[in-house]
Amino acid sequence: MADKQTLETATFANGCFWCTEAVFQRLKGVETVISGYAGGTMENPSYEDVHNQDTGHAEAIQLTFDPHIIPYETLVQIFFATHDPTTLNRDGANIGPEYRSEIFYHTDEQKEIAEKVIQELNGSGQYKDPIVTKITKYVNFYPAEEEHKDYYERNPNAPYCRVIIDPKIHKLLEKFGKEIKEEYKN
Repeated sequence: MADKQTLETATFANGCFWCTEAVFQRLKGVETVISGYAGGTMENPSYEDVHNQDTGHAEAIQLTFDPHIIPYETLVQIFFATHDPTTLNRDGANIGPEYRSEIFYHTDEQKEIAEKVIQELNGSGQYKDPIVTKITKYVNFYPAEEEHKDYYERNPNAPYCRVIIDPKIHKLLEKFGKEIKEEYKN
């Protein structure tokens, strides 16, 4: 466990928070990952509010990490590698603004890093279309309801987990194997 004074916070929205939480929980240096809602105007929204009303929130995760073990830039690279950042308001079959790709930066340094990674990726030819991920100053984050926490860990054999989340985890293992906590390498 890292000294709390060395930990930093990152907030990402890249589709379904069940998927994003499962990916980031596996990383060395990531201390906590919380599924929730970010970037909107409604205080303390529920899952139903976010999906049925115009709250402005996205499904998101907020994590604490030790930058001496895993730099923010690596987190941003993993963020991009585990979803399609070229589709607006969509993650696979999940469609709507609540599934948008957005980085909520906590510091100017995080903003600069996110912009740099996007510029590099757009220039690399890795994606056929330009990245549409928004980079927004962090304003708020509200934890999701209990039934959404650790969803993949509690339901690894659910069809959604096997079809949608498992491929993201396999991609993570292939591209970022050295960043994975030992207990998740098998």
